[in-house]
Amino acid sequence: MSTQSQPAKQVQQLTPFASALAGALGACFSNAVVYPLDVAKTRIQVTSSTARGKRKDDLGMLSMLLEIFKQEGIKGWYRGFAATMLNTFSMQYAYFFFYSFMRSSYIKRMTLKLPPGSKPPALSTAAELSLGAAAGALSQIFTIPVSVIATRQQVGRSIRESSQSSQDEEQVDESFVAVAREIIREDGVTGLWLGIKPGMVLTVNPAITYGVYERLKSLLLLASSANSKLTPGTSFLLGAFSKTLATIVTYPYIMAKVRIQARSTDTDASESQGLPGGRDGNTKPKAIHVGALGLLLRVLRKEGFVGWYQVRDVLRR
Repeated sequence: MSTQSQPAKQVQQLTPFASALAGALGACFSNAVVYPLDVAKTRIQVTSSTARGKRKDDLGMLSMLLEIFKQEGIKGWYRGFAATMLNTFSMQYAYFFFYSFMRSSYIKRMTLKLPPGSKPPALSTAAELSLGAAAGALSQIFTIPVSVIATRQQVGRSIRESSQSSQDEEQVDESFVAVAREIIREDGVTGLWLGIKPGMVLTVNPAITYGVYERLKSLLLLASSANSKLTPGTSFLLGAFSKTLATIVTYPYIMAKVRIQARSTDTDASESQGLPGGRDGNTKPKAIHVGALGLLLRVLRKEGFVGWYQVRDVLRR
């Protein structure tokens, strides 16, 4: 019997758990490589316009990295590293798990409507985007508490309280559990879900990335004389460009989410409204949670459109 008559061996598909694990480990590795940039980006994002006006130098990525190094040493570049890796792993694992599970379930339901032995249909772009957005929303709900804690650790308590009244120079516990207890003490259990609304809006980021990538891919294949697959280098460049464009579109909400989670907007609100606990007050500041839209409008009034894009050096991240 000739080998040509034998059926082609089917490629084994990964289970949702295996897909989630592979995606989460890859995300952790890439995040660990650029982690100092992530810390500097977060510090710049939570810096108010008042604090930036007092600086003598330009608030850029390099100047922030040097400032962190001078004040805290190398360990300052890796502040909150464990919590951020846990956040990255849990969020990416949840995303890939929910996406793989919902996608496989959706394909099975579509296959049941076809004659026996029929090939599973290819999903439309709209279906892929919808599944991705739903998976992103579910992963946000389950993992955003770790994101809030990681953001607080990256910023540091001393940085968040620098605009308030002077604090006693004592060592504070900024471990994962201590920061979680502090959040619950200040805002209750719901404080662990600060930034959930802008986080839901940001679920469109993968959808924009995927849509732009597929559109550019189809245009390149049509323009190519040899209608074949894209080379790895071209695919990488298309992916990088698509992600950059998606980040540019959603970056204002990324900045708003970080500020809300770090509570850097609360002090500005109390000062601007003359409430107790401002810079000249003697009482403890009252928590004023500003929504994402309110924050973006305030930044627009104070700093203009440029204020929405403070960290231009890392838009590709």
